[in-house]
Amino acid sequence: MDFFSNPHYQAIREHYVDRRAKRSGVLYLQHIDEGLIVLDAIQASQSACEAYCLHPIVQSNEALLTAFQADSVLRRYTIDLYAMALVMEYRSVANAYLSTRQIQSLSQIRLSPLLDVQHMLIADKVQNRKDFEYYHLGKHPRSSELERYFKNWLEVLGISESRYCELAKLIEQR
Repeated sequence: MDFFSNPHYQAIREHYVDRRAKRSGVLYLQHIDEGLIVLDAIQASQSACEAYCLHPIVQSNEALLTAFQADSVLRRYTIDLYAMALVMEYRSVANAYLSTRQIQSLSQIRLSPLLDVQHMLIADKVQNRKDFEYYHLGKHPRSSELERYFKNWLEVLGISESRYCELAKLIEQR
């Protein structure tokens, strides 16, 4: 999957430039690149891939406020309307269950009726869990909570431990 010239990928590249995660030092764009590997492996649609590229631009409430301002990166590119709708649905579903929320049952994790959004969630949680395990497992103050959080998401999304390992290995091989 070649996304380098795709306007959705170009928008996130411009948004991130060369910013890095504070704790790991990893480029934020790596999250997108590795998520696209997962999306390719699960045969996600082009729209899901384009929306995945954009999801960080509107993820938090603060980001959402700036995402639609006149000088926003989203206004400088031709963004597919369906992809943008997927991004907003993804935001709604993903933000409903964050790692700080305690749940009693997996049934409390709301999923979207849209397969494209489920695919985006799979890519996000596989990639985030892979990085968490590599950089933070056993070191982060909330390590056990975060480990459970990622496993909860993947279980609800129908990704077994063996499938997660396959997808994480695919990321590592590229």
